[in-house]
Amino acid sequence: MPLSAPTVARTPQHIRRIHFNSFVREDGLWDIEGELLDTKAVDVPRVNSPGIRKAGDPIHHMWIRVTVNTQLVVQSIEAVMDAHPLGGCPAALEAMQKMVGSCMARGWRKSIETHLGTIAGCTHMRELLQSMATATFQSIVGAFTTAPDTPPRYLGQCKGWDFDGPGVAEHFPQFVHFQAKPKA
Repeated sequence: MPLSAPTVARTPQHIRRIHFNSFVREDGLWDIEGELLDTKAVDVPRVNSPGIRKAGDPIHHMWIRVTVNTQLVVQSIEAVMDAHPLGGCPAALEAMQKMVGSCMARGWRKSIETHLGTIAGCTHMRELLQSMATATFQSIVGAFTTAPDTPPRYLGQCKGWDFDGPGVAEHFPQFVHFQAKPKA
């Protein structure tokens, strides 16, 4: 179901498109590719520089390919910037290699912040990496296989997979009202 029709006239200004694809490789690893594209819907003056940014011209156009194993550990990473607003932006690409060895499961956002936070990386690349984890989870279902008495890691992480909700009751009835044991 789409959003309701707007009740006030509007003019589009900024367009961000984020796109993910996943691929299983013949060597048993997985490639997750993400693309981020920012454009303006109207011509706008360039910030602090002469000229006009034409509608549809990319402001940011960035790509990341993360190769992971079935435990979601990053084996390699490639990142490129086809378009960026500042001359210094591509210098952030080198830091992306620090993500090799990180796990896309628990702690992913913390790892991104540790390795790519502030001026070490790029805000837009960090945003793309954060969302890549969800695309990866949707791709590698086997990564969440657990022991029979242990719930999959995604249970208890959103309203749909609430231990007290209908999703868990239908698909994982053995974990209804599950209480995680406190860590020692």
